[in-house]
Amino acid sequence: MQYVLFICTDPAGEPYDEASDDVETWFTSLQEQGKHLAGDRLRPVEDATTVRVRGGEKLVTDGPFAETREWIAGFDLVEAADLDEAVEIAAAHPMARFGRIEVRPVWPL
Repeated sequence: MQYVLFICTDPAGEPYDEASDDVETWFTSLQEQGKHLAGDRLRPVEDATTVRVRGGEKLVTDGPFAETREWIAGFDLVEAADLDEAVEIAAAHPMARFGRIEVRPVWPL
């Protein structure tokens, strides 16, 4: 089953430590296991555009849809046997220590 890991900032997280927070090691391990399917960083919220349609009119707003100190910094699409394995994969991501990871199953059309 596929899961999206939303990699989120968290002002209340532990401080970033370059020596122990090596995302490349996490990424390489998952790639070698065939579990990492896609992923990338996202530009900051200042670069976001929100699109809505109301009453047939397209409304475009600069920035995110909500004011918040936390934001989605990136995503990873992983293959896992079940939610428990997806949670273990997320917990091993360095950002889980100084940010937070939202794990969400993909819901195919």
